Amino acid sequence: MRTLWMALCALARLWPGAQAGCVEAGRCCPGRDPACFARGWRLDRVYGTCFCDQACRLTGDCCFDYDRACPARPCFVGEWSPWSGCADQCKPTTRVRRRSVQQEPQNGGAPCPPLEERAGCLEYSTPQGQDCGHSYVPAFITTSAFNKERTRQAVSPRWSTHAEDAGYCVEFKTESLTPHCAVENRPLTRWMQYLREGYTVCVDCQPPAMNSVSLRCSGDGLDSDGNQTLHWQAIGNPRCQGTWKKVRRVDQCSCPAVHSFIFI
Repeated sequence: MRTLWMALCALARLWPGAQAGCVEAGRCCPGRDPACFARGWRLDRVYGTCFCDQACRLTGDCCFDYDRACPARPCFVGEWSPWSGCADQCKPTTRVRRRSVQQEPQNGGAPCPPLEERAGCLEYSTPQGQDCGHSYVPAFITTSAFNKERTRQAVSPRWSTHAEDAGYCVEFKTESLTPHCAVENRPLTRWMQYLREGYTVCVDCQPPAMNSVSLRCSGDGLDSDGNQTLHWQAIGNPRCQGTWKKVRRVDQCSCPAVHSFIFI
């Protein structure tokens, strides 16, 4: 069979127009277009009418030079925009960042990745700079990686700026959590999968979550004796929540990264 195919190819070189295909016809069409055809060898080694539309890959009747005439082009996207502010003030909500498509995918190229990402956040002051004045219970937590992005500017009277207010860490032992935590697979909420019953986790209290007067983070549980069941909620998915008990307060967190969080 291979010998026959090579003989046909050799014969085609001697037969004017036998190798005519998409390139010679100057055709490359999106989707399914019955009028987008040429005469020549098909990829299934049949000579005759062959097609130069994108759907020919599915039907198996592309011209032999389809890939050359219609090269696959993947989607290209731009850089992420800066994170937006929180969608609302004085309550747990979300922030967003976006990116735009620079080139749409063509001819079966790789599709575009997500163009929008959302993450949880909480603002401690109104747009006018006034303190929200709320005591947040339960404890609202997010991944410790968020602390690297948190803008450190004294925009709220709740924010302690004194050098001696270095923050603290509270260790908790998780007692229960909802099943909604384990199913999170979005890039910025995947950290919720590592919340597990019976595990010890570390939660860091740092500005701006630290109140400038009490030098405490809401929901830190420091007033409990260790036997009291406390409540927590993950920022970014209000259905991911649960209970824990305070183990101890320490100066610095020492838990593994996947079990390290911050009050927000």
